[in-house]
Amino acid sequence: MITETGRPRGVFRALADRPAALAGSYLLLAIVLAALGWSGLWSMFSLLPDRVSPWWGLATAAPACALVLLRRRAPLAGLVAAAIVFVADLLTVGGLVPLLVLLELFHARTVRLAPARRRRMLWMMIVSTLALVVSALALADDPREAVMVGIQFVGLAGLTYWYANSVAQSRELVALYRQRADDTARLAALDRTAAVQGERDRMARELHDVVAGHISAIAIRSEAALGLQTGDAEETQERRALRAMRDASLEAHGALRTMIQVLRSGESDFQLPPGRAGLPGLVEAANGSGVAATLNDEGGGGLPAQLDQAVGSVVREALANSVRHSSGADVDVRLSRGEGEVRVNVVSRGGSALASPALAGSGMGLELLRERVRALGGELFAGPEGAGVWAVRARLPEQEGACARLPEEGAA
Repeated sequence: MITETGRPRGVFRALADRPAALAGSYLLLAIVLAALGWSGLWSMFSLLPDRVSPWWGLATAAPACALVLLRRRAPLAGLVAAAIVFVADLLTVGGLVPLLVLLELFHARTVRLAPARRRRMLWMMIVSTLALVVSALALADDPREAVMVGIQFVGLAGLTYWYANSVAQSRELVALYRQRADDTARLAALDRTAAVQGERDRMARELHDVVAGHISAIAIRSEAALGLQTGDAEETQERRALRAMRDASLEAHGALRTMIQVLRSGESDFQLPPGRAGLPGLVEAANGSGVAATLNDEGGGGLPAQLDQAVGSVVREALANSVRHSSGADVDVRLSRGEGEVRVNVVSRGGSALASPALAGSGMGLELLRERVRALGGELFAGPEGAGVWAVRARLPEQEGACARLPEEGAA
């Protein structure tokens, strides 16, 4: 027989796992022994005046075999009943099967006990065995016969207890090793969590001490500049730019404080920046930062959460690049929808880069944006499209699927 792990399985192990089959095997053994005339093994204990037929042994063997069915469900009750049947057999026929069933149920009960209760079971076994030996010495005509009977009982009972105790200890060791492995894994998880939280705390301190201070300084200085009273028209445009800068810095400071709080608390859920619903605000902020932006939202209907955030990210990054590199440009932001995809086009015409301060881009923003779009199964193009024209175009499928190929980056 083969186990689930592919290893061979012994016949006796298979019988032990099936009480009904084990009971049938004991009954078959009792019939074979009766046919061979094996009875009266403990004749010194028999209360019968004459020796009876070996087939009378089935009168005690059959009930004993039935008690094997209690091996798993109620081993203690089966053990007590088996002890009664064994004593009845010992005082009458003197067969072998009731003794074997008694030892079987003794084993089944012992392996389930805790170490302290197993020791009590050992003392009960010693006392019972000694009582049988003393009774044999008192009833036997020849002391040597009583000694041999005592050796048999002591050997069988001792071997049964040793094996049951070994199985129980093995199970306890397995449970202990499993618990230690679980504890080790739990400690490792706690160490990883502590390390991650430590890194998050360090990032929060750096953001608060360095970045938040600079953003606060921008808000304060722009607010101070707004307090200057001038009457020329050119100053009005400058004041609008300062007001946009102040509002943007305050918004960035609020978002930074939220991020610091998330890093410090260890939360995994936080409020995401607005997506499509925030496009009018992005366009308005860009208009106050030196470009003339217009929004044409032809999408209609709601968008899935990830797609909505991607649309907002594309427009936000494109407008930021226009403010930085195409000051004074006309920027057309267009959102359309059809054929199972959403199209985002941000095209700037004219304008020039800010002379001061110099804000050289690293290209990381577009690269991160491209990764976000690709993760949703879409494509992103960012590059020149003729003289003085720069375009950012994205196609995002509303469901998983291939998008039409966009022009290669840098193509006119």
